[in-house]
Amino acid sequence: MVEEYLQHWISQYGAFAYFFILYFESFGAPVPGESGLIAGSLLAAAGKLDLLPMLLCAFTGSVLGDCTGYAIGHFGGEKLLLRYGHYVKLTPERLEKFQNMLDKGGFFFVATARFIVILRQLNGLIAGSGGMAFPKFLVANIIGAAAWTLVWGGGPYLVKFLF
Repeated sequence: MVEEYLQHWISQYGAFAYFFILYFESFGAPVPGESGLIAGSLLAAAGKLDLLPMLLCAFTGSVLGDCTGYAIGHFGGEKLLLRYGHYVKLTPERLEKFQNMLDKGGFFFVATARFIVILRQLNGLIAGSGGMAFPKFLVANIIGAAAWTLVWGGGPYLVKFLF
């Protein structure tokens, strides 16, 4: 059902739909961003969607969504995440585990979290509530979003032409 709804958005708004899909996914909304990005890459390979605008919209939405999550975590803090975290599958135990991971390797955590399903949606919230400095978060966020967008947005497009 969600996929049908997203399909409507993509057919209606094209590459720009990816901005919103990945913006909302990046701060915790349960939206199928990764599968949507792969589908968009395959649509681009079939000539039904322009690849570069789709990648740019996906990248921008991902970065800004994580920044929104960071702001929510930073200004709302751990108390907010503990109270409402269950809506995005963030239990107190998971929050503690993720904050320990952030403490041990914050930059690496944020840059690679996008490749791990639950962390992709929550890393901005966790980094903000965990007190990570915003400039450090932003650089790691941009690197992670660029790598993730190229792998899942550009990868299937390239594979189609290699095989």
